Amino acid sequence: VQLQASGGGLVQAGGSLRLSCAASGSIFSFNLMGWYRQAPGKQRELVASITNGGSTNYADSMKGRFTISRDNTKNTVYLQMNSLKPEDTAVYYCNLIQRGTDYWGQGTQVTVSS
Repeated sequence: VQLQASGGGLVQAGGSLRLSCAASGSIFSFNLMGWYRQAPGKQRELVASITNGGSTNYADSMKGRFTISRDNTKNTVYLQMNSLKPEDTAVYYCNLIQRGTDYWGQGTQVTVSS
């Protein structure tokens, strides 16, 4: 399984970005996809996750600003990020869990300037 993330970049505070992550390889119908982030000097943290059935889970600080979605026909998960803040600056990682195994993408940098 490989995960290819894209969509990161530099944006001003208050702006928006949309991240995409396409999974390839042996993808099973039942899985959990999500986004994590890691800021310099901090631990990796959950941003949001979504089941193959569309149930979502968000970290409290992202609720109302970020929206996770997925296209099961494309094995792709998206993260729409609005009202970005400088504290959202981090490397964002795509994650897929299936049959008890975690898979990670390479990470995409999001930088929010004040």
